[in-house]
Amino acid sequence: MGAEGIMTPHSEQSEREQLLETDIERLGGISRDSQYGSTSARAIDAGHKPPQGRKKLRKRVKYYIPSLSWIPNYSASLIGGDLLAGLTVASMLIPQSVSYASSLAKLSPVTGLFSASIPGIVYAFLGTSRHLNVAPEAALSLLLGQAVDDIRHDLDDPHSDKGDAIGLAVATIITLQVGLLSFIFGFFRLGFLDVILSRALLRGFIAAMAVIILIEQLIPMFGLVPMERLLHPATTIEKLLFLVENMFTHGNPMTAIISFVALGTLILLKFLKGCFKKYWFIYRIPEVLVVVVVSTILSREFRWDEKGVDILGSVKVVTSGSFFQFPIRSSNMKYLRRTTSTAVVSAVVGYLDSMVAAKQAGSRFGYGISPNRELVALGAANIGGSLIPGTLPAFGSITRTRINGDVGGSTQMASLVCSAVILLATFYLLPLLYYLPKCVLASIITLVVFSLIQETPHDLIYYWRMSAWMDLLLVTLTFVLSIVWNVEVGIVVSLVISLLLVVRRSSKTRMTILGRIPGTDRWKPINENPEAEEDVSGALIVRIRENLDFANTAQLKERLRRLELYGVDKSHPSEDPRRTQATVLVFHMADMDDCDAIACQIFYELIEEYRNRGVGIFITHLRAEPLKAFEKAGIVKLLGADAFEDNVADAMAKIRPNRW
Repeated sequence: MGAEGIMTPHSEQSEREQLLETDIERLGGISRDSQYGSTSARAIDAGHKPPQGRKKLRKRVKYYIPSLSWIPNYSASLIGGDLLAGLTVASMLIPQSVSYASSLAKLSPVTGLFSASIPGIVYAFLGTSRHLNVAPEAALSLLLGQAVDDIRHDLDDPHSDKGDAIGLAVATIITLQVGLLSFIFGFFRLGFLDVILSRALLRGFIAAMAVIILIEQLIPMFGLVPMERLLHPATTIEKLLFLVENMFTHGNPMTAIISFVALGTLILLKFLKGCFKKYWFIYRIPEVLVVVVVSTILSREFRWDEKGVDILGSVKVVTSGSFFQFPIRSSNMKYLRRTTSTAVVSAVVGYLDSMVAAKQAGSRFGYGISPNRELVALGAANIGGSLIPGTLPAFGSITRTRINGDVGGSTQMASLVCSAVILLATFYLLPLLYYLPKCVLASIITLVVFSLIQETPHDLIYYWRMSAWMDLLLVTLTFVLSIVWNVEVGIVVSLVISLLLVVRRSSKTRMTILGRIPGTDRWKPINENPEAEEDVSGALIVRIRENLDFANTAQLKERLRRLELYGVDKSHPSEDPRRTQATVLVFHMADMDDCDAIACQIFYELIEEYRNRGVGIFITHLRAEPLKAFEKAGIVKLLGADAFEDNVADAMAKIRPNRW
């Protein structure tokens, strides 16, 4: 433990080793001393499990359940920072989660509070990030709300009790699917998803979400919810037109005044916090909670509800039946097929956002993040949340995670504190929010919009400056399709394009032509070394610079043909060949560590074709593992042992006499 109560890697490891040894000695195992001559190890009965096996098992368990490492080593000196961080994030999350549930997901406010507490508790025990706060997100809450709306409006009266029950069932089955998908992705080690999916895609999606959320929230801010229920504009464009046509003619002036005063106050308080950041007591003021408390008091004192302002009203904590319900029920499962696409999009986008937040925190505080274990933890968190009807998908947030670290949080104890405070608020503080104007909740969400889009202009300028036209296309396509069509179409189309780009790039085998450095027996890439020259007519030396697999070997024949006829410079296939066909082909394979079965099969067919053309084949620098694969595939038998040389110089020594 460091001087200021911060766990250093060295001290953490030492404490873990001491704990492990104590446990092993108590259970009759061997200690570290016994490995160096103690006779206690010899006294162990043959029927007992080997102590080394227990030690390995204990390490594995702690690896997969990180809380078993940090909880035993938790120091009292960390409690202050974690407690303050938990209280600070909870004070921001309580009004936010109520807003997301009621305004975006179109569900009871209590579902948002449970979504901000239960998944956070589960994640605290399984997650690898010490600062990630798991709770509902604006974009995913909107996605769920759109799915709920679509299914509800199949009813004649979507706002009836039956409509509310449908909303709970749809939210539950979506959250369960999100949890299962995330868990399965992690179990099958698909944590690389955050690497292969373009950041431009995520930027376009977030920008589109910000615009959609803004349009959605301006409707209650102008008091147009009753008219919206009558006219029911479906698409974002229809809602925008509805807003423009009615906000000044049919809106509620009192509601509009309260909304924009609340929004202005939030912006002002946020600005003042930035100006006086050096004063910790000002920086930690939860401006959202301040606005909620003040507006609730004013609403009660001046009875804004009697002037047409819609208020939160009475909220039941137990929303349907028993408190916990097994999510796989007939009432939920009948919506499975209609909600799977929403669940897939939510799982992917939620994970990407969470990984950005977790990696930023890990880099800032100096610890590593495991993407696969994060997927498992996030999946388990959402599965746990789905046990309570109506919970929303919960993932990490960049903003909350940053605040968590800023105010002193150092472990997931801060998340446990945050969840405990939210649960207390759910059961004991909700009646105090009876007079809270719903338009204030809309103003809170509108403030979130600014944080969603604040980095978009910077990224667009960066892509333009870098001439990253494909990234700009992905941003634009995701944004436009999400606005004009719907969010799912926008994200799915962009996901497909992003994956196709990855496949296209990975399918191109990286290889180059080698030339000899004059006066030496060294061969270097001719496009990287101007002095390198091809000094043997008809001999083409190709260095394959990666492993061969079924993906990149499919185009190997075409890539070799282009190298043979056009060299390494870019050229259009319609141009006349700049080189003569090779009579000898030498493969330099020092960079190839592996070659799968399909690649070996394709390579065998390729060699057969060249041999039928009368082209000589030599393979150099081949490693042991690929050699075994070539032997099994019959390539060694096809070419003969003489075709395999240790280096290019030996192969060229055989080729040159034939040229003379």
